[in-house]
Amino acid sequence: MQKKMLIPLFSGLVAASIWGGMYVVSKIVLNVIPPFALLTMRLVLGFVALWLVVLVRPAGIKKMSARLFWQIFGVGLTGYGLSLGFQFVGTKLSTAVNGALVTSATPALVLPFACILLKERITPRKLAAVIVASLGVVAVIDPRTVDLSSSLFLGNMSLLGAALTWALYSVLVRKTVQGLDLIQTSAIMFLGGLPVTVPAGIWELSTQGMGTLTAGIIAGILFLGIVSTAGAMFLWNYAFARLPASSASLTFFAQPVVGVLLGWLCLNEKITPLFLLGGALIAAGILISVRE
Repeated sequence: MQKKMLIPLFSGLVAASIWGGMYVVSKIVLNVIPPFALLTMRLVLGFVALWLVVLVRPAGIKKMSARLFWQIFGVGLTGYGLSLGFQFVGTKLSTAVNGALVTSATPALVLPFACILLKERITPRKLAAVIVASLGVVAVIDPRTVDLSSSLFLGNMSLLGAALTWALYSVLVRKTVQGLDLIQTSAIMFLGGLPVTVPAGIWELSTQGMGTLTAGIIAGILFLGIVSTAGAMFLWNYAFARLPASSASLTFFAQPVVGVLLGWLCLNEKITPLFLLGGALIAAGILISVRE
């Protein structure tokens, strides 16, 4: 493995691990704030956090054309508006296990997008890496608990839409940000999600209302906005800006692994031999990919 790949590979793994570990915080905060309203808060906080970094650093704000701004904005619309929107709707209409399994298809979906948009070749090694790591995710999640009944069809289709649009978003990040300031472009991408989340959030608040904002809930919102959004999304974008999309996408598989580990640590859930096998396969898939 080349040394220059280690930092972006680690960045992608950290980003996915943060998302895998934010489930408990999200669940608590979502008892008080509806999903799209919370996502709007996350995007605004993420933008503010990164834009403050842009303002205080010596380089300041980098100039860009209006055309480039709207291109970056559109990438954010795809990832933070459409993909996360599909994910929220799908999770509500389907099950958490279905969501974990369907969205784990994201790395496999990155391959055709990377081939079409980035001209990355789908080599036998890349294909083998995705297959091995995907089998690992299936083992970690345990597909015996998946529900594919017709009553969940719309939810499952929405989850598939989330996986497709997140794969497209990730590839567009690599295509768009080459040679650009990654902090500034990541901040602009957060703004791209707002045309979807703001109207949906306003509708939620007008029909469902919002619970009491305690100190713990506010702390949870800040964690989700600054750490899980500003920090993790920047690290994810960094991984895709520096690695081939097919390799960077495999770091996504750290998310279900971390989620199960936290369930074991915090909720006394059992670690099964199937989980250990799955974790080993995921690690093997990542190593196969980055050694090409």
